Amino acid sequence: MTSPSSQPERGRLVRDSPLRPTAEWHSRGRTPHWEAGDVPQSVIFRLADSLPKAVLESKMADETSALRRGRFESLLDAGHGEGVLARSEVGAIVEGALLHFDGARYALHAWCVMPNHVHVLFTPASTVALSSIVHSWKSFTAKAINVALGRQGRLWCEEYFDRAIRDGEHFERARSYIEENPVKAGLCTTPADWPSSSARMRPEG
Repeated sequence: MTSPSSQPERGRLVRDSPLRPTAEWHSRGRTPHWEAGDVPQSVIFRLADSLPKAVLESKMADETSALRRGRFESLLDAGHGEGVLARSEVGAIVEGALLHFDGARYALHAWCVMPNHVHVLFTPASTVALSSIVHSWKSFTAKAINVALGRQGRLWCEEYFDRAIRDGEHFERARSYIEENPVKAGLCTTPADWPSSSARMRPEG
């Protein structure tokens, strides 16, 4: 896990290399994603049953993407769905997957495994696409969690939310939000109390 002071500088994107992701928007559904190379990213991915269908199908007039994201995050914190990520063995599977390629495919700065969703703040390596990193987390953990719980079927929602980090101040706000999320949701008293979070691994934790 790296600190804000050790963030890699924003690399120059090389468009003629097949290994380097180009800075571009793409979408596999309703949510657009920004591939920006080795730029820090804040990502949320969630369980398939984490938001009621009526909420997903609703649209508020004049709702910006930021307002929509904020509304979704508040609903996620309300604890909809089965919430299997709250089980200690399941949280450990997700946390282990996030830590596994830290320092190789990405630099992991902060994370928090909530009962029905996961927050991650990380910087992709310049040769690895953001979408491939998130896909590998979800693919591995879905199989491992289904085996651990003796279940079958889809675990994760296909889409995820991502946000490129603009500067150091934005980085610190994102890190604080991620590690404070269990406290905000009323699940614990201090960030370090939550078992599947980077907060407990910091010196102050």
